[in-house]
Amino acid sequence: MRHLNKGRQLSRSSEHKKALLGNLTQELFEHKRIKTTLGKARELRPFAEKLITKAKSGTLAARRDVARFCSRNSAVQELFNEIAPKMAERPGGYTRIIKLGPRVGDAAPLAIIELVGYEGAVTTPAPAAEEKKPAKKKKKADA
Repeated sequence: MRHLNKGRQLSRSSEHKKALLGNLTQELFEHKRIKTTLGKARELRPFAEKLITKAKSGTLAARRDVARFCSRNSAVQELFNEIAPKMAERPGGYTRIIKLGPRVGDAAPLAIIELVGYEGAVTTPAPAAEEKKPAKKKKKADA
C-alpha cells in the first residue's frame, strides 16, 4: 500500500524525480511553455507554482530557496525579474495544462504546460537554417 506516499513516481528514484522537475521548471521559466507528457505536467504544476509563490517575495532567502532547484542562473533571473512581478497580484493558478493527443511512438498522453498571461509572448526556438544544397561535383581537368 502507498500510505503517505504523495505524488507520481514517474518510474524514477526520488533524486531523479527531483532533478527532472527542476529541469522542467527551468525550461518552463525560460520558454514560458513546454510540451511534455501529461503525468509530468501534472506533477510539475504544484512544484513550479510553489517556486513562483516563493519568488513573489523577492528576498535573498527566497532566491536561494529557488536556486536549490533551478541550477541555471538565467532561469532564476527570469523568474525573479519578469515572472514574479507580473504574477504579484495573482493569488495563485500561475500555470495552465492543455491536453494534447497521444504521442505517435508509444501512445503516451501529451500535454502543454504554460504560464498564464504569457500566451502571446511565448518564445519559440529560432527557425532551422535553410537546407544546404548538395555540393556540385568538380570536374577533373584532363591532363
